[in-house]
Amino acid sequence: MKTLPKNPLGSAKLEVSAICLGGWPLGGGMGPIEDKQAIRVVHAALDNGINIIDTAEGYRSSERIIGQALVGRRDSVILATKLSGEHSSTHIRAALENSLKQLRTDYIDLYQIHYPSTTWPIVETMAELSKLKKQGKIRSIGVSNFSVEQLDEATRHGLITSAQPQYSMLFREAERDLFPYCLAKGIGTMVYGPIARGLLSGKYAASHQFSKNDDRATHRSLTRAVREAAVEICGRLEPWASDHGYTLTQLAIAWTLAHPAVTTAICGAKTPEQIIENCEAGRWQMTQSELEEINAQIEMLSPGE
Repeated sequence: MKTLPKNPLGSAKLEVSAICLGGWPLGGGMGPIEDKQAIRVVHAALDNGINIIDTAEGYRSSERIIGQALVGRRDSVILATKLSGEHSSTHIRAALENSLKQLRTDYIDLYQIHYPSTTWPIVETMAELSKLKKQGKIRSIGVSNFSVEQLDEATRHGLITSAQPQYSMLFREAERDLFPYCLAKGIGTMVYGPIARGLLSGKYAASHQFSKNDDRATHRSLTRAVREAAVEICGRLEPWASDHGYTLTQLAIAWTLAHPAVTTAICGAKTPEQIIENCEAGRWQMTQSELEEINAQIEMLSPGE
């Protein structure tokens, strides 16, 4: 079994691999995938050094498939899932029980709030999650898609282990204040979208149309400007990546991991081959000179800000 570098996740006693398996594609978020194939992907992740899997209540059948794949291997995995629906106490309890059932486990290592809510006060949400933590059903609490102000408010009402922001060469907003805040407060960061939902792989033209059963077809972040910027970045960086023996996908992932605030990069996959490619990126520790060369090519492009 291969290994990956590991980092402590915030204040929790969790050592997570540099690459986290993202569960969105496993539930069909990037188009149909057969259960057997999705299970092969999970097993390939574990065999190549990944020890943390991130999914969500809202990721279609992802939790069910991951639960099936982890039969007999649950103890070797840090399971992270998210509350995607409303934040009422009733729904939180029901959602967690359903996640436990689907994932075939009696506890969640990291239970995250998928999005902040303007309907339910964070003090009430954190109070409910803290109760579940005391009951042993969740081990740690995290947040996803929170601004630094929202994260700061959440920390006033309970211990936050991690934040999950979008971060890539195309979307760098987290660098402004969220990353410095997390570093100062000892909060781990699990960044999602390191290859911008595939755009930084170099596989898609700006005019590419995703199929109707692929969530990317209507995703609000994949604007024409973002697509065009991705094509330009890939064009600039492909020769550099090739000369150094890496793919564009690996370059995009390793670039996110080079930021000192990043604990792990959440990478989705639909094949074992993609898992292997992603994990090689997790083993690449960029030098300062490499990072400077890459940044010189992308510093003027920031469509996702």
